[in-house]
Amino acid sequence: MGYKQRIFLLILLDSLIVSTAIFIASWIVYPNTSFGELEIMAITAIALLLFHHLFAFVYKLYHKVWAYASIGELMAIVKAITFTIVATGIVQFLANDFTIYRRALIVTWLLHIILIGGSRFVWRVYRDQYMKDKTNRKRTLIVGAGAAGAMIARQLKNEQQHTDLLPVAFADDDMAKHKMQLYDLPVAGNTKEIPDLAKDLEIHHIVIAIPSLTNGALSELVAICNSTNVKVQMVPKIEDIVSGKISVSSLKNVDVEDVLGRDPVELDINSISEYVTGNTVMVTGAGGSIGSEICRQLMRFTPSKILLVGHGEFSIYSIDMELRQKYQQDEIEIIPIIADVQDRQRIFEVVQEHNPRIIYHAAAHKHVPLMEYNPHEAVKNNIIGTKNVAEAADVFGIHTFVLVSTDKAVNPTNVMGASKRIAEMVVQHIAKKSSTKFVAVRFGNVLGSRGSVIPLFKKQIEQGGPITVTHPDMTRYFMTIPEASRLVIQAGTLARGGEIFVLDMGEPVKIVDLAKNLIKLSGYTEEEISIKFSGMRPGEKMYEELLGENEIHPKAVFDKIYIGKTVEVEEEQILDLINRFRGMRNEQLKKQMMNIVYTDQRKKEMEVAK
Repeated sequence: MGYKQRIFLLILLDSLIVSTAIFIASWIVYPNTSFGELEIMAITAIALLLFHHLFAFVYKLYHKVWAYASIGELMAIVKAITFTIVATGIVQFLANDFTIYRRALIVTWLLHIILIGGSRFVWRVYRDQYMKDKTNRKRTLIVGAGAAGAMIARQLKNEQQHTDLLPVAFADDDMAKHKMQLYDLPVAGNTKEIPDLAKDLEIHHIVIAIPSLTNGALSELVAICNSTNVKVQMVPKIEDIVSGKISVSSLKNVDVEDVLGRDPVELDINSISEYVTGNTVMVTGAGGSIGSEICRQLMRFTPSKILLVGHGEFSIYSIDMELRQKYQQDEIEIIPIIADVQDRQRIFEVVQEHNPRIIYHAAAHKHVPLMEYNPHEAVKNNIIGTKNVAEAADVFGIHTFVLVSTDKAVNPTNVMGASKRIAEMVVQHIAKKSSTKFVAVRFGNVLGSRGSVIPLFKKQIEQGGPITVTHPDMTRYFMTIPEASRLVIQAGTLARGGEIFVLDMGEPVKIVDLAKNLIKLSGYTEEEISIKFSGMRPGEKMYEELLGENEIHPKAVFDKIYIGKTVEVEEEQILDLINRFRGMRNEQLKKQMMNIVYTDQRKKEMEVAK
């Protein structure tokens, strides 16, 4: 139906209701109405008709979508009718020798509410009951009968034309809500009973509607839901809702990051603000997974200037555009800089020109098998690149330098780990003679980074499998990118000079269990997506460590941040490696790097023995 046709029909319907309602009311209240009173009733009917259409346009009764009518629309009807009756009463008072037929007007008000309101809401009832074939919709259990659950239930009921989900019940652990109803849906049981509820109620879809769940509790709840073998979705996390990234009614698939992530760390906002706010900060590798997230986190603390330094043109362009669009703050100057950390002169020029207060050095080659095949590149980027940036920080008196390191630097069995351990040693050596505070922050794998197994597994699932896992006993530590980046920033505020900070990565996770979780969360079974063991790759370790036995310092200096013990570093060995590595063959270079690392390891053992 067209707009003009719809308006015409509504006006015609209302005119019939309004014109006859006063006569019906008069007959009910005054059965023996005289001819003179009928004349006053006719004047009243005309006044009602005029005032009704006036207030109907004021409250936009002819412009509402009544198929989705709710309390707001009902209140608009009540206001329009009430003002119509009041205005008509004034006309009647003036036209009838200061007399008002109060009872007739009250009954007229009631008839208007019933007939006009009913004519609008009957369309919604018809749409809800008959226009959608419910047999084609997925019976949905909503976990959580709180505010978020109520919002999801209401939206699913209202959006029947646009969703294939049919809400049938709630599950909630609040016993006071059991056997109660919310939006005509029963609270059928608690979360432990979800498998039974799914079977009894023939559930095809589960929505977890508790945005404030901690990661540990979410992991347990997802495990219960997954045991039903039905599709599981969830509302966004509370921090995404509060930040405005997404609305509570936007459902998302449960990701491995949601299941493996830990409870968020409470940062020392005051110390970070004092350290970052109003100052110039520089991030190398700003286009990478960790570097870009460090930039996002730093923007929250309003630095005066942020330098986005990186070698990849597109990655720096991407983070530059993202920060400008997402954090439209005129007081923060965002400067994208294309520079290679291997280019000593260029790095020195950048640091001298902008004089940052803090440098976060996240630029590095991190892919273990690739570095096994290309050890010279690991030396150039991870060791020489770090040395260039660190020495620039020393020469120009930068306040703090933070090296982003890795758990693979502990007892390394591969080129990447050895190169990062030597980079730590470079920083530790410079720290001894510099006024700049040099620290390294060491952590394990981050979920969702470009080198993580998660994107690879997701791609393999999209292609129909199989998922390739190197070994059934392979374990790794995991942390989300935002958490790792926040802790790197926090560790920088704790720097005294020369420390190696270690982030608490929680419990290690078997890679095969990660793959199984991802298969289930993607809506498949292990029969549909198989797991294939491909064998360990060059340089891989069966498990990772965050601290060597001789580095352990058991007391945390901040929540989830520990500090490792340090020993003297032989600068001559590192300089010899840098001077001679270009003329070495791959195997010769690997051997030289391991000699440096394990000479350092033996020195730690001697320190402990003393």
